[in-house]
Amino acid sequence: MTKLKVAIVHDWLTSMGGAEPVVLELSKLYPDAPIYTSVYDAKKLPEFVDKDVRTTYLQKILPSFVRYKHVLWPVLRSFTFRKLDLSEYDLIISSSSAEAKSVRKNPNALHICYCHTPIRYYWSHYDEFKREFNFGFLTPIIRPFIPVFVCWMRKKDLKSIKDIDFFIANSEVTKKRIKKYYGRDAVVVHPPVDTKRFIGKNNPNRNGYILWGRHVPYKRFDLAIKACNKLNIPLLVIGSGPDTERLKKIAGPSITFTGRVSDDELVTLAHSAKGFLFPNEEDFGIAAVEAMAAGLPIVAYEKGGALDIVEENVTGIFFKQQTVESLIAAIEKFETTEFSYNTLVQRSKRFDKTLFETKMRKIIADAK
Repeated sequence: MTKLKVAIVHDWLTSMGGAEPVVLELSKLYPDAPIYTSVYDAKKLPEFVDKDVRTTYLQKILPSFVRYKHVLWPVLRSFTFRKLDLSEYDLIISSSSAEAKSVRKNPNALHICYCHTPIRYYWSHYDEFKREFNFGFLTPIIRPFIPVFVCWMRKKDLKSIKDIDFFIANSEVTKKRIKKYYGRDAVVVHPPVDTKRFIGKNNPNRNGYILWGRHVPYKRFDLAIKACNKLNIPLLVIGSGPDTERLKKIAGPSITFTGRVSDDELVTLAHSAKGFLFPNEEDFGIAAVEAMAAGLPIVAYEKGGALDIVEENVTGIFFKQQTVESLIAAIEKFETTEFSYNTLVQRSKRFDKTLFETKMRKIIADAK
């Protein structure tokens, strides 16, 4: 029997976020498969050091100081992915929240798209993108052209899915978006989470709240900080990013910033807290699953991927509006609710990376 030739395609490899663990697990399923991507920052991703990563020509032509500013290059990315020659492959697996799914295949090949979300700034979060768009002094000049540009790119995005044979969504909300915007059905396979790394002996002396992730505005860490300021309760903020300095300016005395920490230190800090705050709308939410594996109940915004993860009064408490007042009310309810450590740990195992591997193998085998 001829060995299946497989290619993995991903939008970009520039930092370890929620999508990159998916690529790593796909690479474990198909260790001989090259990983095609638009640009690659090897220094930021030591996890990929032994992988066959192949970049587009954008890696060479874009100056280093703007190479990884992804919002600048949607048209070029779309073009370069469409021009990739993948005709030698029998199976293409794209991991995409942007343009990687635009790749073309030979007529006899199978293209499976693991979709993290239809492109947010064209579809589900267009209004937010248009409102928060910022290119410095060029913003007033560019902003009037956004609707025309997005309308054009939506048409290109719809054309880009014509070679996709099968969609996999990372959550129920993404599945609904794929149906709404692309008119296609999808099967949900949650992203792989290394839950075993966070599971440990329960700490009876837990105190305060915690959250971690990249410090960017859409994650709404500011809501968590303002709520804990008003309640004067401890909050540990882990990570860093472009929003860090703004967050530090609004933080009161009960808020502690750790910066980036090692994997082992993150687990230790997770076991020191009593609750995880999840104020953002994510397509899924790997950090929330990691927290649950560490025995942390979640206070979550009732939207997006959190709906797949959190069970009200069992593994956490929801709040309905992205406001400080709504989050405070949820924290106050949290304080009077009892949660089972064992239940939290067991529920987290629904998202373990071993299940991802099993489900992906079955889907791919059935789709051939």
